[in-house]
Amino acid sequence: MNIPDQIITLAELRRNSGERGTRKWIAHRGLVYDVTDCPKWRGDLHENLHFPAQDLTSELPDAPHKEEVFAHDCVKVVGKLEG
Repeated sequence: MNIPDQIITLAELRRNSGERGTRKWIAHRGLVYDVTDCPKWRGDLHENLHFPAQDLTSELPDAPHKEEVFAHDCVKVVGKLEG
C-alpha cells in the first residue's frame, strides 16, 4: 500500500464528512482513508453504525468485517492522522 506523506489533523478529518461537497474520510490505526466512492458509504451512515469524519479504530472489532475492507478499490489512502 502506498501511503502518502500528508499529515491529516483531527480537525481536517472532521471537516471531511461529506457535507457541503466535502469528501468522506475515516481514520483507522493512524491512517486516513477517503471512502467517498464506496457504495456502502453513499448515505450519511455506514451500515447504520458509523458516521464519516471519525477515527473508527475502536469500532472495527465490532464490525462484521476486518481490515481487508481498506483494500477495496473504492478506498483511497489520504495520509497519516496527526498524533
